[in-house]
Amino acid sequence: MTKMRAALERAAAKVAMAAIAVMIAIEAAEAQQNPAPAEAPGGAAARDVVILVSIPDRKLAVVEGGQVTHTFPVAVGKQSTPSPSGEFTIVSRVVAPTYYHPGVVIPAGPQNPLGTRWIGLSKRGFGIHGTNQPRSIGKAASHGCIRMRRADLEQLFSLVRPGDVVSIRAERDEQIAAVFGGQNTPGTAEAAGAPGAAGSGAN
Repeated sequence: MTKMRAALERAAAKVAMAAIAVMIAIEAAEAQQNPAPAEAPGGAAARDVVILVSIPDRKLAVVEGGQVTHTFPVAVGKQSTPSPSGEFTIVSRVVAPTYYHPGVVIPAGPQNPLGTRWIGLSKRGFGIHGTNQPRSIGKAASHGCIRMRRADLEQLFSLVRPGDVVSIRAERDEQIAAVFGGQNTPGTAEAAGAPGAAGSGAN
């Protein structure tokens, strides 16, 4: 009787081990079919977010996972101080920034030309920010930075993170036409770039 019980227990243990092996195999197969999101350095899930700025259209779009989720009107650099074109990354996010320019310091407030938020780019001295001249939105009017209306900027600020890509385009192409509408006709606006910052004068 004791031998029979021992044999039954051994058989039950083998069945349990086989069931566990099957479960592990199923989980492994599911993991291959549904891989976990890629992780960025530091363990955070990689983000697929691009901020696309069209200088000719004077518009900015948030593109997430290949889909346009938001578009906003902006002001870009005037002809003498054009906005820089190219691929950049967000390096800083500042609430209530202080404006610095040689000989001038303007604290946060209604007179601050940077508005309520500063989104700093990897190109030194340039960023996306607010303005104390809201009528300039939609025009080529800045010293090279991208200006936005306060409500739009604060919404954008909540959507972006350091490391997100900012692509500033000086000419229209197929992607720009697809995102902002209009024909795919090459051309520049009264364009883009000059030194300054949430700390050094570009606005």
